[in-house]
Amino acid sequence: MMTEPRQQRAVKTREAIVYAAAHVFDECGYSGASISKIMDHAGVTQGGMYFHFKSKQELARVVMEKQQEFVAFPVGEASLQRLIDLTFFMAHALQTNVLVRASVRLAVEQGEFGKPDPTAYHEWVDQLCFFLYAARERGELLDEVDEREFAILLTGAFAGMQIYSNIATGREDLNERLVAWWKYTLPALAPAHVQAALVMRPYSREQAA
Repeated sequence: MMTEPRQQRAVKTREAIVYAAAHVFDECGYSGASISKIMDHAGVTQGGMYFHFKSKQELARVVMEKQQEFVAFPVGEASLQRLIDLTFFMAHALQTNVLVRASVRLAVEQGEFGKPDPTAYHEWVDQLCFFLYAARERGELLDEVDEREFAILLTGAFAGMQIYSNIATGREDLNERLVAWWKYTLPALAPAHVQAALVMRPYSREQAA
């Protein structure tokens, strides 16, 4: 019987630790998490833990910085509809993916484990700008809209909405809050004929097809 190569085992152990850390950070936050809790959840020894990660702070940084990797938004033609779809996809990810939830929570709490780093937020602004620039090329935006300014607004608004929704309902109503947000925001973003063709819909696997 062939034994698993050491390098492959090391990769699996590291992934198990990151996943366990996400569970603990999501449940307890940075302050409430501990290396021992993460070790127990991952089923690794102290030696195995410290071989891969030297501290809870390092683990938190890794989980937070992988946020974009955890969000596998289905490929599709960039447009204003796809931007709207992305926000509902993120709502779904927050409801179902512990890695996304943990990375987002740590991005909010990062002042607790070092100097705040806005990189995660900047990455989302850049991603949203991509869709907004495409929408501009398609004639879907009002002339006065500044794409980057709106991307910053949407990033901040979504961050606030998901925190509010999490506290109020465990994010069960996040889709409804998004529908309301887009209802009041779209008139300042797109002409009436464009708005009429847009759909506010919770993410489903059929959209990935």
